[in-house]
Formats: sequence, structure tokens, C-alpha cells
Amino acid sequence: MSLNKEVVLRTEIVGFVPKRGKVRDIYDFGDSLLLVSSDRISAFDWVLPTGIPDKGKILNQTSSFWFNELGVGRQVLMTDVYEMPFPAGVDLSLFAGRSMLVRKCKILPIECVVRGYLSGSGWREYCESGIVCGIKLPAGLRESERLPEPIFTPSTKAESGHDVNITFDEVVNTVGIDAANLLREKSLDIFLRGSEYALKRGIIIADTKFEFGFFGNELILADEVFTPDSSRFWSLSDYEAGKGQPSFDKQFVRDWLTSSGWDKNSPPPELPDDIVMRTREKYVEAFEILTGKKFVTDSKNSKN
Repeated sequence: MSLNKEVVLRTEIVGFVPKRGKVRDIYDFGDSLLLVSSDRISAFDWVLPTGIPDKGKILNQTSSFWFNELGVGRQVLMTDVYEMPFPAGVDLSLFAGRSMLVRKCKILPIECVVRGYLSGSGWREYCESGIVCGIKLPAGLRESERLPEPIFTPSTKAESGHDVNITFDEVVNTVGIDAANLLREKSLDIFLRGSEYALKRGIIIADTKFEFGFFGNELILADEVFTPDSSRFWSLSDYEAGKGQPSFDKQFVRDWLTSSGWDKNSPPPELPDDIVMRTREKYVEAFEILTGKKFVTDSKNSKN
């Protein structure tokens, strides 16, 4: 499979200047925003020069599935590019399957992280203090062990670099007590419902992060939901507490970069084809297991 650099790295609308994130391009359509998921991939705070074919479509269509499945108040208006208010002359096939038209809302500056299992930065913090984001956990827990109940462990939203874990009190200081309580309540509820659904299909959602915003007085779910980029997915059949778990994400990329000799301070190297394709396969596998649908890359058939 060949890489389409135009889609992998950026998707342009002539006359529009997007706000470009690590993965998404955001276009202002006046009373709405167009979120375009590119095939770019980031690791160790760098956007890599090699993209993952169809990654943007997989993430976008995974989120679209979850928004419909969860039935919660959401930022998304539509996902069919052929119904969106694009300027005349735009090649819609470049955007099909990877775009969402969303409401403009006041996004809250909090990453709403929920953990059902002890892994990643939560595991490291627990090893040092027995506490994760101000929450005291039972002694003797092992890496990747299921927690007695899911915990809300928010973090900052960093424009660059790493997000920083914060306590619930710091969330209160940032958005106020009412909004903080609502963020925690909705995050835990969505996590529990999504986790129960995924478990029936053989996937453990170890942890995830949500973004929320206010549309008027309504707190709505924004950005992406339960994707391999926002969540840690493990295979239920392979799960074994007490060690790190293989995951349905860009672990192949991180492992290769770590072993490549790259210093993580200079521009990163191109990824080998086998790492690119193995990473794509994991994203596709997660999509197909969770949705029960065959992933279709053909733009004409990528309507959600």
C-alpha cells in the first residue's frame, strides 16, 4: 500500500488556513468547525515524517461509532462530507471518512482521564507514592491490575509536550465545583458503559481520556471517543496482571523509535514499511473488533 503524502501529512482547502494539531486539522466554517483526522502519527512529542495509511479514517470512524453507541450529548453534527458546507471545487474524496462537522463550543481545559487498570503514568506514580492524582490506592497492586473501581485522574491539556496529572481540587480551581463534579460524573459513567461494551467483544479498555465543552448550558462530549489514540486497549484473552500488556495502538512505532538510536531531541527518522503496516493492522483490528464492521478504506464507501 502506497502512502498518499497529501493526506498523510495535511489535507488542504484552498483559501482556508487550518489550525493544525499533531493529528487533526481544524477549519473554521463560521458557525461550525470541520475536524479532519489526518494520517499523521506522533510519538515522544514529535510528529513523525511517516504517516500511517488510513489512520485518520480509522480514528474518525471509531469515534463516530462510539458517539452513536453511547447516545450522549455530543459536539458532532454530521460525518457525511457530501452533506457538509464545503466551498465549491473541493475534492471531497480527500475528506470522506476522516472528517466531522462539529458545533462550536467552549472546550474545557481539562483532559478527563479515567483509569480502570493500573498502567502507564498511573503505575509509575503509584510505585513512587501509592497515590494517583491525589487518590490513595490499596497497597500491593501490581502493574496492569484492575482497580477496585475506576478512578477519575484528570490532567492538564498541553499544547506541546506532556500533559501533567492534576488532582480533583485543581480541577475545581480551574473550572469551578459544579463543572468539576459534572466532568467526573460523566467521565466515569461513559467509561463504565464503554468498558462493559468492549469487554463483551474481548477488549479491555484499561484507561481513556475524554474532552468536554459547554454548548450553552449543556456539557457535551467533544473530540474523539475510545480510539486507540485516546485509550489503552488490551486483548482480554492475552491479559495477565503483573506486567505490561500488548496494546492496540502505536506501540510498534514507539518500540522501533526507541531501538533505532534516535535521540528524541532531533527530528525523527522515517519509519520502515513493516512498522507502518503492522501499526495500521492494529488500528484496523481494534476498529473491527469493537464495531463489528469491516473497515472500508474506499472514500466513496466511507460514509458513517
